[in-house]
Amino acid sequence: MRSLVGVARRRRGARSGLSRGGSAAVAGVLCLAGLLFATSADTADGTDLRQEDEDLRAVVLEESQQVARLEDRVADLRSGVDELAQDAAPDAAGAAAAGALAEASHTAAVGGEGLVVLLADAPRGTSLPAGYALQDTVVHSQDVQAVVNALWQGGADAMGVMDQRVIATTAVRCVGSTLRVQGRYYPPPYRIEAVGDPRALQAALDASTEVGLYRSAAADLGLVYDVSQDDLELPAYGGSLTMSYASVAPAA
Repeated sequence: MRSLVGVARRRRGARSGLSRGGSAAVAGVLCLAGLLFATSADTADGTDLRQEDEDLRAVVLEESQQVARLEDRVADLRSGVDELAQDAAPDAAGAAAAGALAEASHTAAVGGEGLVVLLADAPRGTSLPAGYALQDTVVHSQDVQAVVNALWQGGADAMGVMDQRVIATTAVRCVGSTLRVQGRYYPPPYRIEAVGDPRALQAALDASTEVGLYRSAAADLGLVYDVSQDDLELPAYGGSLTMSYASVAPAA
């Protein structure tokens, strides 16, 4: 029989990445947090700190909208480049090569059969079985990343999270109660789409240890884990293809 305590601890461990040696660091952080709270109270001196939170949310929203505008501009420029490449292609073979390059670089829209995975938080007020904590009732970026990794492992030809096309180097992060994907912020439920052989993709999901932990928590707590087959249309990737930190390893 599955141990609820074991499932909860393993899932929290997979999400947080904390080791036993990190306990001291956590204690230090808590002490520092207490000091910061005291400092904030002294600094506020009667002012409403909630207004500062509202200002921060407004800044985040404006930045997210700016990212969307820039992505639209990039999409327009790439479309123009594709048209020029097709006009410059000397023959059908050249046009086919240009199309293959766009597909390989993820700068072309992709369609085909695949899977759709939906993840969502447990209902509010969910009763917590022994061994679970409140944080186990919400979807975290690690849960989304686990699904994405499993689908890549299953041979996905293309991937999308919400309305964003993602590639192997795309980062998925939690920001408060939202998910940040390529500069945009999304509340749950989270939709992950993968174009590829549905049977191979499903087998990869079933074989993933990390996805299995989420599925166990979903069964115990009411988190949403729904997988369906569909004909998909994924947009072109709108992010940067330039590596900021990675580099080619020198030849041996």
